[in-house]
Formats: sequence, C-alpha cells, structure tokens
Amino acid sequence: MTKLSEIEQARKLKARASYVGAAINVTQTLLKIGFGLLWQSSALIADGVHSLSDLLSDFLVIVAVKMGSREADYEHPYGHRRFETIATVILGISLLIIGGGIAWSVMKRMEQPEHLATPDVMSLGVVVLSILVNEWLYHYTKRIAKITRSKLLLANAWHQRSDAISSVVVLFGIGAVLLGYPLADAIAAIVVALMVVKIGFNLIMQGIKELVDTALPPSKLAEIRAAIFDIEGVEGIHLLRSRQMGEDALIDAHIIVDPRITVSEGHSISDAVRDELISRFDDVMDVLVHVDAENDEGLFEKSPLYRRDVKVLLEQYLADVQPFIEDFKIHYLDGQVEIEVILPFALSESVEQLAQLKTQCEQLKTDVKQINNVLIFFKI
Repeated sequence: MTKLSEIEQARKLKARASYVGAAINVTQTLLKIGFGLLWQSSALIADGVHSLSDLLSDFLVIVAVKMGSREADYEHPYGHRRFETIATVILGISLLIIGGGIAWSVMKRMEQPEHLATPDVMSLGVVVLSILVNEWLYHYTKRIAKITRSKLLLANAWHQRSDAISSVVVLFGIGAVLLGYPLADAIAAIVVALMVVKIGFNLIMQGIKELVDTALPPSKLAEIRAAIFDIEGVEGIHLLRSRQMGEDALIDAHIIVDPRITVSEGHSISDAVRDELISRFDDVMDVLVHVDAENDEGLFEKSPLYRRDVKVLLEQYLADVQPFIEDFKIHYLDGQVEIEVILPFALSESVEQLAQLKTQCEQLKTDVKQINNVLIFFKI
C-alpha cells in the first residue's frame, strides 16, 4: 500500500468513527436531556450536556480530519496536521465552559434544597443504557485511533469513556435520591460537570504542548537515537531534536561521520538514517539529517577559512607550482583547517622542488594560525 493510499484509508477510518460517534451522541443527548426534564433529574440533564459535548467533539474531529488530511502545499510545506491540534484546543475550551456552566447552575439550585426535584425511577434505565453504549463506543473509537495513530481520535475515545463514567456517577446519584438522599442527584451533577472541566483542561494542555513544539518523550528519543547508531557509517550524534504535528513527529538529527569520506558518501549515510527512522517508527513523518565530520558545537568561533581564502593563500605561498595544482581539499577539524594539495607526479621527481614545497608549507602553517597542516599528494 502506498503512502498516499494509507493516508486516504486512515482519513476514511477516522471519519467513519466520528460519524458513528455523532449518530450515537445525537440519540443520547436527546434521550438524556428529554427524559431528564421529564423525570426531573439534574444529573441526567448534566449527563445529556456531556453527551452534547461528545457530539461537538465528533463534529470537530470530522472537520479537523478533513482539513488536516490535505496534502502539503506551498503555504503549508509540512502539511495541515496542526488543524487537528487546534481542534483539540477548541474542544477543550468548550468543555471548560460547558462543565463550569453546569456546576454553577446546579450549585445555585442547591441554595434552595427544598425546591430540588426527585428523579423518576425510570431514569435509571436510560442511564444504564448510556453506560453500555458509551463503553462500546469508547473501545470502537480507541481501536480506530490506534490504527490511524490519531491523537485527536484517541482523545475523543477517552471523552466517550468519560461519558460512561459520568453516567455511572449519575446512576449512583439518582439511586441515592430514590433511597432518601435528596441532594445526591445535584451532587452527582456537579461531579459530572467537574469531570467535563478536567477533560477540557487536559485537552487544552495537550494541544498547547504540541503547538509549542514539545519534544517526543525521552523513551522514544532514546529508541530513535539507538536506531541512528545502528546505521553503518554513523560514528556519533551531537544533536537530536523532535517535535510533534498531529499524530506525526518531525526529527532533526546531526550525525558525525568519518571526516575523510566524500560528500556523496556522507549524503548516502544521511539518506540511510532518514529511511530507517521513517520505516521503523510509524509516527515519524520526516527526518532532516545534517552530516558533521565532528562535534562542531563551539568550534570556529571566528569565521573559518573558506575555499576562496585557501585558493588565495596557495597562490601566494605555492606560487611556483600554483599553475600545476590539479585540485585541493579542505578539512575543518578541531577548530582548525587542514589542506590537501594534489600535484602531478612529475613534480615529485625533483629533490630541490620537494624541499622547497616543504619549506613553503611550513611557512604557510606558521603565518596562518588557523591552518594546522598542509599535505602534498602527487597524482600518477
């Protein structure tokens, strides 16, 4: 299955789970609020509002999945996954408002306990049915969330589980009222409201962490680091950064390779690192690999000698052989510069020429402190 077809399949699964949840929550909202008003249960009405918040979250997931699954474009080169994150924060804020409103309303009514109504025993049946339905919906949504690696869908699954738990609280509250504890229904309503507030707060914090590019957990970073070290040619890692975007992760890695290998070989090693991380870790979407010859943090506090600078120095110090220089290579190691000069083999046959080259190279090293070595190679 291609990457594109996998993304499309995941989008369809997430949409299906959201539509199923929305249909169930529409029914639950109408039943709970309707029968809560009919049978005079504040807790059942609060639970109905909780189901309404589930319904809102389903709609948010539907919209976020549709927008977040769009391919990357010029203005959004990393894709649109953050739409799911924004939807999670919006859902959290709405739950804070809804939960706080319910708690405040019930507490106002508790100031006059003699006016609190007694729920009908029939309301217990609605609550039991809600518990069973929401528990099934939780497992169904969680299973699809794991398949699609959707954090938003997983959050929605736990939202469904919280609805089941709140219905258990309502069940005990209504039962206690029927047994002669008139405040139990109102207390159960407040507990449910606080549960909604807590879920909202958790969703907001989760979304904010993602929006500010919080790193992957240390355990996952340790696995990624170990996987990089398994790649042949990687001698070290001196910088490893990560950030999350929806259900995906982006990795930046600075790897250390043998300083004597070619640029193309270093690039090949970096490609191997990228391919390995993407294939081994499902949540890794992209990897940016920077190849270093050493741990260069803190080195070259002053501007290093660049190729044009070295060319000028060679023209100055090796003036007599400069027209014959076939190529030269520069190595930046330990905060200094090492130069390899390639000359025709014929120039090596003169003892006087070799002695003069040695003297000139020593003079170059003495005059330019950034250069710690000059090597002469003769090409056959």
